[in-house]
This record gives sequence, structure tokens and C-alpha cells, in this order.
Amino acid sequence: MSDRAAPEKGAAPARIAAFRTGLSAESRAAALLMAKGYRILAKRYRTPHGEIDLVAKRRNLLAFVEVKARATLDEAAYAVTPRQQARIINAARAWLAAHPDHGEFELRFDAILIAPRRLPRHLSAAFDASP
Repeated sequence: MSDRAAPEKGAAPARIAAFRTGLSAESRAAALLMAKGYRILAKRYRTPHGEIDLVAKRRNLLAFVEVKARATLDEAAYAVTPRQQARIINAARAWLAAHPDHGEFELRFDAILIAPRRLPRHLSAAFDASP
């Protein structure tokens, strides 16, 4: 879900529903990561380059996590487009510049896929920052 600023007053009901779905999905994703031993360092981290849904740490690993909620897990997976990946990578660079104490950590870009009546799916290393 991109453009996650709260919908303005009088926004279309569909936009409000999408915003709420995104927040719910991010909460489920954060709970899944915490159950796996991660500590959530940031939620909905916004930069001029884009937004990172979750920044999570476990031991010496820093994961930048994109959360996608769609009708099916496959649709959620296809929603992490190359253009979006580039925005997330640029946002991660901005996060690291603002948090230089994490510069020595192993970095990974994950995705958590959310669909109704399905367990969330955590895709470790869903994409990478290689050109």
C-alpha cells in the first residue's frame, strides 16, 4: 500500500477502507515478525523517496519489509513491482543515513503478503538492492 497518509476528511469510502486494510495488514505483519524474534524499529517510515512499511532487527540483521494486502497471496506478491522496489531501496538508503549506527548490519529486503483467511506469508530476501 503506498501513499498511506491518513485520508482527508470526506475521502471516498473505498480509500478509507484501503487505508484501514493497510494498517491492519501492517499490524499483522509486525506481530508475525515479533513472534519470529524481530524487534520493530520503525513503522511506516516516510522519506522523500518513498515509504518503508516496517524496519525490523534481529541480531545483526536489518530487514526493510514491504507489506502487501490483496485478495490472494499471489496478487500480493505481484504487487511488489520493480518500480516500487526501487523506491523502497532509496527509502532504505535514507533510513540508513539517518541511523548510521545500523550501517554495519546485514541488510535484507523482505515482503510480507496478507490475504483474507490465509496466514501471512513472510518472504525473506524478496528482492535485493543489486543493480
